[in-house]
Amino acid sequence: MKLELGNFYVKDILFGEKTFYENGILTINKDEALAIVKDDEHIIEADILIVKPGDNVRLVPVKEAIEPRYRVGGGPLFPGVTGELLQTGNGKTLALKDCSILVVGKHWGGFQDGLIDMSGEGAKYTYFSQLKNIVLVADTDEEFERHEQQKKNRALRWAGMRLAEYIGSCLKDLDYEELETYELNPITKRSSEINNLPSVVFVMQPQSQMEELGYNDLIYGWDANRMVPTFMHPNEILDGAVISGSFMPCSSKWSTYDFQNFPMIKRLYQEHGKTINFLGVIMSNLNVALEQKERSALFVAQIAKSLGADSAIVAEEGYGNPDADFIACIVALENAGIKTVGLTNECTGRDGASQPLVTLDPKADAIVSCGNVSQLIELPPMDTIIGDLESLGRDGLSGGWGVDEILGPSVRKDGSIIMENNSMFCGDQVVGWSTKTMKDF
Repeated sequence: MKLELGNFYVKDILFGEKTFYENGILTINKDEALAIVKDDEHIIEADILIVKPGDNVRLVPVKEAIEPRYRVGGGPLFPGVTGELLQTGNGKTLALKDCSILVVGKHWGGFQDGLIDMSGEGAKYTYFSQLKNIVLVADTDEEFERHEQQKKNRALRWAGMRLAEYIGSCLKDLDYEELETYELNPITKRSSEINNLPSVVFVMQPQSQMEELGYNDLIYGWDANRMVPTFMHPNEILDGAVISGSFMPCSSKWSTYDFQNFPMIKRLYQEHGKTINFLGVIMSNLNVALEQKERSALFVAQIAKSLGADSAIVAEEGYGNPDADFIACIVALENAGIKTVGLTNECTGRDGASQPLVTLDPKADAIVSCGNVSQLIELPPMDTIIGDLESLGRDGLSGGWGVDEILGPSVRKDGSIIMENNSMFCGDQVVGWSTKTMKDF
């Protein structure tokens, strides 16, 4: 499979009479864009705003991030989700870089939603503060889940994907500024030089714990809770086969933008044929029952062994209960003779005294930490709030609270906040964006 990504680098975003891209400037017809958003009758309020790095803006509750793209030759950007099923990862897709679509709740948040600061101390905690963002801020009539801590956010997430398709379509007749090419020969058809290199498989564990449909990450529109581990070409992930769900403390979340640009996959591609033989991706899942966890780990180890993997990298979207899947998978791979490295965040509790992963094993002796979800963060007020700041403390966001007897409320009267890193939108970036480093004491 050969995927070509034709990139266009956005220098600025404006509103205008038509939607088009020219000389680094993306212009959006706001009325047309809102019409696309309101195509779903459940969207009752909506606006589109533009925010840029350095703006004195705080966004909360943030629900999703998506990169605007256009699939050359037609077809949905997210097959099985926004349109009919088709194979991704082969052909050409055009992408607007250095920008994203952010979906923000106008009034209501939930456990899985997060916060982004576009400037100041808070900007360093999330990758999306570095991007020029088209912000869809909206509300729905989904009364059945308005006061639920855990929300599916379906209408808002799908509106964001439709908006990404609409804006991306302005590229369809343009010549790209840069071309990225991703191609892997079939494993049995590779040269002896490549086959003699250490072989590596990447194991992805997207969020799939919820047994009720509608919360989990989707793969070609299929709920990942309903699958067993399977082998996938990495191009499929980079080209829209996977979309983010609506279940996970937000700093642990992998947004759809992350799947579209997965840095770890791209890094493995960079090393392919030089230092490693990149075999591809084993798409696993995260489960609830112990038997389900053990079954998935056995599937992963069998697939990796059958592929001839010498080594593996395992990345989990989440922490807590998913740690059991994560460690079980590492142990199963090590038992199969496959040297394995894990990528995860950790949860030590606010006092730092808790075990960082729920489950540990001596065979899991090579783990990269991407941050502590329990880290307390204090941030000053911002001039502009997009969304509803009160949602951080009112609606059960994973890192916020109403009142703490020691720390007080998450949202203070002057607009300043205190919260756990848990609420930073995609803040830990196990996918590979993170700028965090270890510090010696």
